[in-house]
Amino acid sequence: MTRDVLFLNPNYPPEMRSFTRALARFGRVWGVGDTPVGALPPEVRGALTGYLHVPSMLDEGDVLRRTLAWLGGRRPDAIEGNWEPVTLLAARMREALGVAGMSVDTVLGFRDKPLMRARVAAAGLRTPTTHRAANAEDVRTIAQAEGFPLIVKPVAGAGSANTWRVDDEASLAAILPQVAQVGEVSVERFIDGPEYTYETICVDGVPQVESVCRYHPNTLIARQNRWISPVIVSHRDLTDPEVRAGAQLGRAVLRALGMGTGFTHMEWFRDRDGQAVFGEVACRAPGANMVDLMNYTFDADFFVEWARAVMTGRVTPGLRPRWNAAIVFKRAQGEGTIRAVDGLEGFAARHRGHIARLDLLPVGARTRDWKATFLSDGNVVVRDTTMGGVLHRAWDAATNLNLRAG
Repeated sequence: MTRDVLFLNPNYPPEMRSFTRALARFGRVWGVGDTPVGALPPEVRGALTGYLHVPSMLDEGDVLRRTLAWLGGRRPDAIEGNWEPVTLLAARMREALGVAGMSVDTVLGFRDKPLMRARVAAAGLRTPTTHRAANAEDVRTIAQAEGFPLIVKPVAGAGSANTWRVDDEASLAAILPQVAQVGEVSVERFIDGPEYTYETICVDGVPQVESVCRYHPNTLIARQNRWISPVIVSHRDLTDPEVRAGAQLGRAVLRALGMGTGFTHMEWFRDRDGQAVFGEVACRAPGANMVDLMNYTFDADFFVEWARAVMTGRVTPGLRPRWNAAIVFKRAQGEGTIRAVDGLEGFAARHRGHIARLDLLPVGARTRDWKATFLSDGNVVVRDTTMGGVLHRAWDAATNLNLRAG
């Protein structure tokens, strides 16, 4: 029997287009989004059975009312959202329509960072001390009680956007005006150690496939320094002592938060003692092209595997990492128009057979705002069967492959 799925924001961020096309392989896809119908790319329009355009996906109450009226009593078999801001809306729709899936309370545990940390800590798992602050004065009070260094970030934020490290009174004073614009924030102890991720596709809370990556450098540092070419490395061997404890922590976190079916993306740290410490987790796909990185690591299509999981309750048997892979994001030197790509021919010659993707802005293209997007001005994906090999190739791309703009 053909299944119907309601998919929220099928066109944005851009990777949602791949999830939309994948869902259409397994059933009928009904989209709700704030992209006008005429602006939907042909591949998205072709994958949708129907589409409701709404003024703003961030106005949950309005979207819910419009969607219920549009459905007119029809009830889809599944309601999904893979973009962080719509995961809670998807849960509210499921409850309003009586559709199976993760509840509002469960999704709130993945969305609200202080609540998330409290539930994880209650399960006996290591997590940094975390406080909720409603305004700048609350942040100051918490800082005086906890001391420095601290991390301040939005309660319901995603990634490292609007995230600040606070080391002293001067840096606290500098960020407080920005905190006032963000609204409710999470104030937490800073964890000094390398930053990793743990991704899964789960069915009824059980990971069917797992992935572990490491950020080089940690995301907050990469976000603050334009000259850095951020690197994300995907590990082939999840039994490696470097990452094994993080995967074990991740499984326990998903149990503690009551994960259902779908993608998860967790960030964790190794402290100075080598122990895994929980950072945060989301019940949606990772951004920053990390689904693509998983595809290159596994030689699989995880857009399709996610769609298969939510539509059929299973994934392709036997999926396992086959490569160590790395994605290297490049930021142009200078602003304006790309004038040249230096070192490309030499890089291609040195790593022939190990370059999985080369996706750099062409000469003549306008540079992107490096502060607004981690994706920067393009990326390179390299892979190797050994971790030493993939790191060597990634550092070469980060150091010797450069875009010049002016």
